[in-house]
Amino acid sequence: MKVKLEIDTRTFVRFWLVVIGFGAAAAVIYSARTALIIVAAAAFLALALNPPVSRLAKFMPGKSRVAGTALAYVAVVLTLSAFMFLVVPPIVQQTAKVGETIPGLVRTATEQYQGLNSFIQHYNLQPQVDSMLNSIKNSASSLAGTVGSNLVSGIGSLFYGIATVIMVLGLSFFMLVEGPMWLGRLWSLYTDEDRMNYHRLLLHRMYSVVTSYITGQLTVSALAGVVASSTVFVLSLIFNVPANFAIPAAAIIFILSLIPMFGEMIGVILIGLILAFNDFSAAIAFVVFYVIYMQVENNYIVPKIQSRKLELSALAILISVIIGIYIFGIAGGIISIPIAGSIKIFVEEYISRQKSKKHKRGLGAVKLVKVED
Repeated sequence: MKVKLEIDTRTFVRFWLVVIGFGAAAAVIYSARTALIIVAAAAFLALALNPPVSRLAKFMPGKSRVAGTALAYVAVVLTLSAFMFLVVPPIVQQTAKVGETIPGLVRTATEQYQGLNSFIQHYNLQPQVDSMLNSIKNSASSLAGTVGSNLVSGIGSLFYGIATVIMVLGLSFFMLVEGPMWLGRLWSLYTDEDRMNYHRLLLHRMYSVVTSYITGQLTVSALAGVVASSTVFVLSLIFNVPANFAIPAAAIIFILSLIPMFGEMIGVILIGLILAFNDFSAAIAFVVFYVIYMQVENNYIVPKIQSRKLELSALAILISVIIGIYIFGIAGGIISIPIAGSIKIFVEEYISRQKSKKHKRGLGAVKLVKVED
């Protein structure tokens, strides 16, 4: 038995227009991902600063939100300036330390190689060793030739990063100042008051989830940074480790721990490698102690501070983080979980409304049957 499906031209055209529209939207989003990262980072900062800005605005003359935002921004700029002043010089110093250590390692390797001369000559391995050394020298020469171009690109990247930070700060400033006004205009477009109240409640729930997550994550990251800094400082009293590296260690852990699941471990490995160039025993002690602290953090500190849980499974968190990092880089990894939490609330509300509608239709059908009886 053959089944023949007849589709009119209008339906066929609509279907392919929808497909093409989704494809075009995805292409536009992907091509504009850099701009979207800047906007998302500005929105993330605005959400993080909105609670203190709202509280500061109540104490400003005329309850000015502009004055409250400006005061909060002064605090942010001072924090960034202190970060640059306290963190950059020790990192440069440690980079120079690594540069000084590498020649010693090369010398040690050369001495060990000289001790193996008899072994190499006994088994006639000299041609292979010479070929390997020539290959290494050629690679080093080509690497040295690209140092100048890498330096120029590095300077360009630095200026680009500074410009990006300025754009993020400017966007988030206007988001904080004009946010309530734009929300007021949005609510004024509604003609159905019940629908407006429902959407306001839904938006408020998403806002509560995002702000509570941001505040909690910043608190956890700050506490982790304090622990890392204190650990490095204590190690500097015992081992041959510079005490001024404590503040950069706090900054590294604070920034990388904002990336869920594996960011903090990357920070621990990075600090351990830097410490290893000063004292290998100090690096082992730091890694062991911090791994123990991470167990305490994951089992006690995070559940205590993050009182409003997103209630996302580990699989959902991992998928959202991977998608965020793959599309938008590190910034995407940081904002992926609050976005996933907001999507979860939206889906739950949609399912709840659909169930409520079905339940009402069922009750209406029961009443109709009773009336007919």
